[in-house]
Amino acid sequence: MAHKTSAVADEPIEVLFVLQPKFNLLDFAGPLEILDTVRHDKNDDSTKAFDYTIAAAEPKVISEQGVIVGAQITYKEAHERLNDFDVLIVVGGNSDAVLKEKSEPLPTIEAFAELQRTDYTRERTLMSICTGSLFLAEAGILAGLSATTHPDYMTKFEIICSNAAQRDLQERTDVVEDSRYVVNNLRFDLGDEDENPYIRRKSDAGRRPSAARKGSISFKGSNGRRESIARRAAMRLGGLRVITSGGVSAGLDATLYLVSILVDEDAANEVARSVQHEWIKGTVVDGLDV
Repeated sequence: MAHKTSAVADEPIEVLFVLQPKFNLLDFAGPLEILDTVRHDKNDDSTKAFDYTIAAAEPKVISEQGVIVGAQITYKEAHERLNDFDVLIVVGGNSDAVLKEKSEPLPTIEAFAELQRTDYTRERTLMSICTGSLFLAEAGILAGLSATTHPDYMTKFEIICSNAAQRDLQERTDVVEDSRYVVNNLRFDLGDEDENPYIRRKSDAGRRPSAARKGSISFKGSNGRRESIARRAAMRLGGLRVITSGGVSAGLDATLYLVSILVDEDAANEVARSVQHEWIKGTVVDGLDV
């Protein structure tokens, strides 16, 4: 695959799902259903917006519900192809064993974040569903960011975040307890600063700015606006967009947000209608839309 700087309308956005043994089935299947449904043109199946790949340690991986899912690539292959992917999605389930053994998907999460740090010209997103955020915390990804998880795991999440900050001598994580999902490093294309203010605040969650989003058809026809690579390089994690969500249904909301920012809000609303889900907006943390 040719090197990309962003996902665009005629080039599907490449998503990598990483599945640990005894993963939560709906954490995986819900976002997968949404991404598989998205079209740039709802009346044209050839305009599919996302392609996805499933990685696991073995050719078949069993969920905690007993359903077996076939992996398309191994973790070794995922690491070799990591630069192909625009989005990495980490799901919940079996968190105690993964954290104890420091097993996958922890190394893949760390490698994806490091890839962004060394290649900040590329737009990448790391998203966790439910207790998948515990893996991001353990990997030190959430230092200085805001994040959430399933309400039943909030205390454990806070402990892991605190321990990781002390271990790595980094800033603490702002744990958010009352949001469906939390977005860090939000970005849009910048026009003139006066006409397109680029500070988004928590009160702006769910609102759509006038500038075309990367990945949208309108972006291809925009009037020469360019991302500020210097601003992105100065952001945490090289500008890696980090999204954490609560439990199963909150993961659907986070995925709809992902669709809205990589395709457009109309596409997100259309797929929400199609799957009969009421999209509840989450929190967008203050940040530069670079």
